[in-house]
Amino acid sequence: MEDILDVYTTPYDPKRPVICMDEKPLQLLDDIRDPIPMDVGRVRKIDSEYKRCGTCSIFVFVEPLRGFRRVSALPRRTRVDWAHEVERLLTVDYPDAGKIVLVMDNLNTHSLGSLYEAFQPAKARALAERLEIHYTPKHGSWLNIAEIELSALTRQCLNRRIPDLDFLNRELSAWEQATNANQRQVHWQFTTSDARIKLRHLYPE
Repeated sequence: MEDILDVYTTPYDPKRPVICMDEKPLQLLDDIRDPIPMDVGRVRKIDSEYKRCGTCSIFVFVEPLRGFRRVSALPRRTRVDWAHEVERLLTVDYPDAGKIVLVMDNLNTHSLGSLYEAFQPAKARALAERLEIHYTPKHGSWLNIAEIELSALTRQCLNRRIPDLDFLNRELSAWEQATNANQRQVHWQFTTSDARIKLRHLYPE
């Protein structure tokens, strides 16, 4: 825990940005009957019956101090999928950063080994050398700022039926652009000193 809290106190450095990432599974749903649109004095009505259209996985990357977010949805969340998302982070989003400090949970796909599964060894090694990975502790997902952003995304963008991946990615792109335009930063307040006082039960006697 203290490792993550110390990372969050790092001053902003565009050459060594702190990025938080997380994933969220989503079930795609469609209406069986067309909703009745709202009218004067009448709310929009949606039938309780729906059609399942499969599942997907949403990837979110957040740079808290810059106010940058990237969100995308893929059909799966395999090791290769994660590796390609990280490659995009390093080569498209942050091509000039010498090292990216990456905060995430220790899901089995979130490892440098996934890069070697997706790319040739030389490329995988080059990508891995630009990563400094910090894993959130078990039951410590609340320490991941990307999870907080996923909660906001769910309330603001995913609180309705979404039928397919193309539609979802258009909605995610619109949310991403609007949020990045505001450059809403995240200033983490909970420090290591706070943890040693308020979470004393987590420390050995």
